[in-house]
Amino acid sequence: MRLLLVEDDDHVAAALSAVLSRHGFDVVHARNGEEALQALLPAKTPPFGVVLLDLGLPDQDGYEVCGKIRKRGSIPVIMVTARADVRSRIHGLNLGADDYVVKPYDTGELIARIHAVMRRPAPGGPETGEDSSDLRLGAVRIELPTRQVSVDGSVVQLTRKEFDLLALLAQRPGVVFRREQIISEVWRTSWEGTGRTLEVHVASLRAKLHMPALIETVRGVGYRLVAPAT
Repeated sequence: MRLLLVEDDDHVAAALSAVLSRHGFDVVHARNGEEALQALLPAKTPPFGVVLLDLGLPDQDGYEVCGKIRKRGSIPVIMVTARADVRSRIHGLNLGADDYVVKPYDTGELIARIHAVMRRPAPGGPETGEDSSDLRLGAVRIELPTRQVSVDGSVVQLTRKEFDLLALLAQRPGVVFRREQIISEVWRTSWEGTGRTLEVHVASLRAKLHMPALIETVRGVGYRLVAPAT
């Protein structure tokens, strides 16, 4: 997942970029508002999944940048700033920020917040089924509100964690999810001692769906869902 980091302090940006890269993010660094807006032009590909936006930028206020980003589309924006007062938080959220993180912050919490805003459906985005809350992947249909999965119309009985795992991967077909990220998202815990559990759940999903190639193992990294040909 590509992430745009808007931060004028090179030392802060370098340290944060290193942490984010270890968690599977492809980080692009913009040092001011104009660089950020140029990076977000529609012609730029591939698109970014989230923006981390510092408010104290040298060329224009971060609030102004957030407003311009929001006018262009619905990409998630997380404001990261030392402005801790309630009025600043409210102003940022009213401008369209999806979250507001105050410096100094715990990097684990920041990453959790990034994952949280990325899980939210994008308003006006492309629908994946008859209902925008459904995901369709060839013969596979995942109904998020009812937590029901079917293949060619036949319901497949999944456990709670199997459904959560499949839904996570299916929301971004082709994107590699790191093992640590999956464990954090689905099991809400750390990687230690849970790796074998993840492998068992992946194997169970492949067997229950009768689609062993649906979930691909990316050796040394994690897993990704390979959307079936339609």
